[in-house]
Amino acid sequence: MIRSFIFDMDGTLFQTNKILAISLEDTFNYLGEINQWVGETPIEKYQEIMGVPLPVVWETLMPNHTSTVRTLANDYFHEQLIHNINSGKGELYPHVFEVFDFLKENDVSIYIASNGLVKYLQAIVSYYKLDSWVTETFSIEQIHTQNKTDLVQFIKQKYNINNGAVIGDRLSDINAAKENNFVSIGCNFDFAQADELAHADYVIESLLELKELLPSLHSFQIQDNASLET
Repeated sequence: MIRSFIFDMDGTLFQTNKILAISLEDTFNYLGEINQWVGETPIEKYQEIMGVPLPVVWETLMPNHTSTVRTLANDYFHEQLIHNINSGKGELYPHVFEVFDFLKENDVSIYIASNGLVKYLQAIVSYYKLDSWVTETFSIEQIHTQNKTDLVQFIKQKYNINNGAVIGDRLSDINAAKENNFVSIGCNFDFAQADELAHADYVIESLLELKELLPSLHSFQIQDNASLET
């Protein structure tokens, strides 16, 4: 029986798009002020690659800049994200609290596994008081490989999870489930891509669907745990 749900954060529980544009705009305006950026803010490019590890984000957005400048941009960006979260400008996806209540009532443990940094995740968890339901929140910072599959494996081993499900919007979440022999549930939300979701065991349009899906997960048989190319 499935007794453990591991949720992605950005684009799955938290509507990152609510604060993404303003935080990114502030960051690239700042870079412009210190003569490290010329041109428009690459918001669309960031939206395309949402879910990849942060080093890849800044290498993609700023391919011609030094690692020092990329680190500066990353640090400033996260300061803006956290500021906007604490200012109430962010928002969870609909039905998060209702679904979390339902899962806890059905003895399902809840975890979060994210490519986001520790302080950023702590800001979201603290502001929305998610630790009332979530057993533990894990950041990609906690492992050396920067690989979502390894992060989920870390959770699996720490809590001795034999049967679990990974809920997320990107291929990294689906792969993390498959490579750990867990059920993969794709979220067709803001940053999701159809070609990636096609590989998930289930696809949902709303978190509320997890309430109806839970009984069927108990008898689900994983057919193929092979990872897919990103």
